[in-house]
Amino acid sequence: MKSLQYILFFVIFSSVYFFVICQNIPSPRRQQTSTIIGTKLYFFGGTTSLIKPNEVWYLDLSSSFNNATPPWYSDAAMPIGYTLGTSCLSPIDNSTVFLIGGRIWIANTNTYSYASSVYKFDSKIQQWTTPTINNFNSSFEARNEMQAVIDNNGKIFVFGGINHGNDDNITTAGYNDMTILDITTMIWSTQTQPQSVLVNIDYTATLLPNGLIVYIGGRGSKTANLHDMSQVQIFDTKSYTWSTKSASGSIIESRACHSAVLSTYTRYV
Repeated sequence: MKSLQYILFFVIFSSVYFFVICQNIPSPRRQQTSTIIGTKLYFFGGTTSLIKPNEVWYLDLSSSFNNATPPWYSDAAMPIGYTLGTSCLSPIDNSTVFLIGGRIWIANTNTYSYASSVYKFDSKIQQWTTPTINNFNSSFEARNEMQAVIDNNGKIFVFGGINHGNDDNITTAGYNDMTILDITTMIWSTQTQPQSVLVNIDYTATLLPNGLIVYIGGRGSKTANLHDMSQVQIFDTKSYTWSTKSASGSIIESRACHSAVLSTYTRYV
């Protein structure tokens, strides 16, 4: 009887061990972009220790799971390696993701390419396409390290960022322009901002329900040129105007490459 128990224990233990070592888990990475599609949290590309992968992974948030061992699922791979870009979900169908800008990695060549600045992913049929864009601004071809938001009308707003050349050298020119892509017409427009609007890279951009985009932190063209976290830049997507709000309370040190999310709550009176 004990022998049988030992055998059962060995089989069960071996099965658990096999599951752990063979579980489909993405390798550690950074500089990926993420989007929530329904109840699934997707992330695209990123940089690992050796490569810039074209992988697409997601977590299903419809049911609870152990944070220490999250159940990862892989999806249709991207046509290119991708890093330092930005993404947003179409409010028109709630299933199409647009990837904007970023650094496109060509496998086995050790180089970057900027053949396209926009990719489209249809999560329903797991298909990648390169959309045709009208009036595209060629100065955006190598743009990265920015964040996009999309309003309920299908307009994508991308502010600032910095260029990287094909030789992987960072230019000293950052941007303070506002790029707008209307996904209903696929028309691209670029607005040059007043000089009072600072060049901004590696910031956070959060769209509020009233149409205001809140920009927090970030940096100028040089890594050491960090922006004051207490001076919050606001862009009105209805009037296309800027304003600045001073934040009070706890002092937060200047920083870049952070992230921000908007929480909603119900207030009872």
